Amino acid sequence: MPPGIPRRRGRGFSALAALLACGALLPASATAAADRAGEELSPRLAELARPPLRTAPPAEQAARLALPSTGPGSLLRDGNRVLAYVRFDHGAAAAAEELRAAGARLVDVNPRYQTVTLAVRPADLRRVAAVPRVDTVTEALAPIVAATGCAGLVTSEGDAQLRAGLARESFNLDGAGVTVGILSDSYDTDAGAATHAAGDIASGDLPGPGNPCGRTSPVNLIEELFAFDVIDEGRAMAQIVHDLAPGASLAFATAFNGQFGFAQNIRRLAAPPGPVPGEGGAGAQVIVDDILYLDDPFFQEGPIGVAVGDVAADGVTYFSAAGNDNLLDAEGNDIASWEAPEFRDATACPPKLVAVAETEKCMDFNPDEAEEDPTFEITVEPEDVLIVDLQWAEPWNGVATDIDVFLLDEKEKPIPAGGILPVVGSYSDNVGGEGSEGTQQPFEAFGWENETNEPQDVNLVINRCFTTEEQKENEELGCNPNASETTKPPLKFVLVQNGGGVSATEYPQSEGGDTVGPTIFGHSGSPNAVSVGAVPFNDDTEPEEYSSRGPVTLRFGPASSATPAEPLPEPQVITKPDLAATDCGLTTFFFPTMIPGLFRFCGTSAAAPHGAAVSALMRQANPALSVQQIRTALATSARPVGGFGANAVGAGLVDAVGAVERVALPPQVTITDRPAPLSRNPRPSIGFTASRPVRFACSIDGGAPQPCGSPFIPPTPLPDGDHGFVVSGTDAAGRSGTSEHVSFRIDTRRPRAFFRRKPRKTIRIRKRRVKAVFRFGSNEKKVRFTCRVDRGLFRVCKPKLVRRYRVGRHVVKVKAQDEAGNVSRRPAVYRFRVKRRGRATRRGMATRRGRATRRTVSSRHQR
Repeated sequence: MPPGIPRRRGRGFSALAALLACGALLPASATAAADRAGEELSPRLAELARPPLRTAPPAEQAARLALPSTGPGSLLRDGNRVLAYVRFDHGAAAAAEELRAAGARLVDVNPRYQTVTLAVRPADLRRVAAVPRVDTVTEALAPIVAATGCAGLVTSEGDAQLRAGLARESFNLDGAGVTVGILSDSYDTDAGAATHAAGDIASGDLPGPGNPCGRTSPVNLIEELFAFDVIDEGRAMAQIVHDLAPGASLAFATAFNGQFGFAQNIRRLAAPPGPVPGEGGAGAQVIVDDILYLDDPFFQEGPIGVAVGDVAADGVTYFSAAGNDNLLDAEGNDIASWEAPEFRDATACPPKLVAVAETEKCMDFNPDEAEEDPTFEITVEPEDVLIVDLQWAEPWNGVATDIDVFLLDEKEKPIPAGGILPVVGSYSDNVGGEGSEGTQQPFEAFGWENETNEPQDVNLVINRCFTTEEQKENEELGCNPNASETTKPPLKFVLVQNGGGVSATEYPQSEGGDTVGPTIFGHSGSPNAVSVGAVPFNDDTEPEEYSSRGPVTLRFGPASSATPAEPLPEPQVITKPDLAATDCGLTTFFFPTMIPGLFRFCGTSAAAPHGAAVSALMRQANPALSVQQIRTALATSARPVGGFGANAVGAGLVDAVGAVERVALPPQVTITDRPAPLSRNPRPSIGFTASRPVRFACSIDGGAPQPCGSPFIPPTPLPDGDHGFVVSGTDAAGRSGTSEHVSFRIDTRRPRAFFRRKPRKTIRIRKRRVKAVFRFGSNEKKVRFTCRVDRGLFRVCKPKLVRRYRVGRHVVKVKAQDEAGNVSRRPAVYRFRVKRRGRATRRGMATRRGRATRRTVSSRHQR
């Protein structure tokens, strides 16, 4: 893993998204132990506030505090400030101005938990601790992000492996209308990244103005992180979502702002947008993260898990990287965690620890009652960091047991040169009470680096800290006068190694009631989150070795306020992870491979956004889906991963086609080109389409559906009369949709026109013109008439034709045209004549009579 890069929940830097703030990692010393009494500052912050250390370089500060200098478990910094959690007995919100006056910059104020997250210079730590009503001030440790680096010569394609591309094609989906919220370290602040958001948009790998594929809606940045050693893992996650669901809207918010800030940003991503752009939330229906804080509780849901439950209740599907903390020893045992059903008191603590630290009862790691073992041997690989996360089964804000964890060198061997400290440990005061409020979190964590070039065997010791009755009678403080002497809760530690750095442990198998192996914890183990494990892009037969294993056991209700949660009636065992998805796919940046210019994104950090993207396709296919319906469809359609069981891969590898098939609404079949309601065309063309690829079947007049395509034209002419058409479409899943019923009528018969009224065949007139009236009729109703008079053209005319005609011969022709457009084959014809009579006629008759008379007279004279 490159130096200076925080680990994320993926191999190389992956699941350590959680190293919290509360545990102390200091060399055990009488001075440090004395400072603990009555001190609001945690032991680490108390040490950091001392003048010699607060001005030292960060690397020296980390070494003195037994913390990694960078990456998961290191101090979460904002420039020259460190992030800290300030817990109040009451009035956290009212103390904001006093905290600012003490030199702090507020990051998050959370009245629900009476906790303020702030960034403060080491020199101002004691001023912050002196603010009235402050209970404790504890450091925030850099979280783990579930990504990992990987070099390979093969190409990856999660889009193909999960069949998301086929789902998009088969169901015509791209995620449009769905917003996916992403929580990680940063989006675009890593100056050393091979590409940046602007270049990714220009290349089509991210949406935004200038995207060549027309995906121009930019990523909605709810909150970016600028001041920490980040690697823009959120942008790599966004690229994966955009690959599988390119039409989905994207939003980003940092999760590197402490547990309470993380929880707040979950709610901000889910909240609806405000009336003004840039205000309100993102309205995400799907949220995915790859961050895990080490103090995210093992045995109950913490603030982040509560936020996940809140948004899930509002219909948001929440995905979380399972983590990359699984470890395999040489025999193939999963060795990354160890859990005991109760604290077993050993007869004595290791002398080396007793010599330098207050102890009372140390854990007996051997479940065999016949033998005791107060140490747990761990083999740490060369130049690697061991990070131990210890928690026990008591609720937040209800801690009665003070448990500390230490690391010793090898048994009965001298300290190697330049190597292991005689004692490294975490011994925060976890219990509240007189003289000490305590962290009120059942959590301790520390980190130690093997700086040698050889594997080192170190020994873990867990001490139960309390003050005996005899010490109390003698008015001695003892180890912790406020801690319970009799409570022996179940306890568990996880080696948060991001898949490497530890090669062996002393107790590699579950036995005697002790459980070895499960490493999923925190909000990823919540029943409301979909925890996603990792499967290599090029091998569907096994999960990544580093992909965290389950199950998860919850013993208390959620830590939803400053009041301790009640124990559950029975421990709740939750199968985790829920699913598995692809990792080590290609991105435009992130971890370079052996091939120049080729980058891969590995770990459950990469797997989780694959699952989220498939969920976006499902929501587009059926917007009314509930969270449970989505989870059920993903689980029931998942493909087996070799012979691995639920504790490694959950229900199996995500199958986008199968998941969408189970939830998609029937295809919508739409008539796009309908026939005229009345037509003389006996073979009309009918066009249609479907919302996704389907097989069409057409039916005319209730007949059996026949395979067809668009446009549909009847194979034989339809008879005159009323007809009906319907088309159905069946998709690849066998789901069918049917179009509306289309009714139309075919009419190919020509109408006949005739004269209902007409003038006499001969019209005698005295004037030069005469008005004649015609009335037309037809054998069909609702016809239109066209008329032709004499040598004119056929023109539209009314059923009653009134016109003046000159003396002479005339012809009137009429045709009928029905609603279907049929026209009379032959026109109806009427011929008539207009003759003139009156004065002119009588004069002519007189002339003829005169001639006749003369002829008659003449004839007579001749006789």
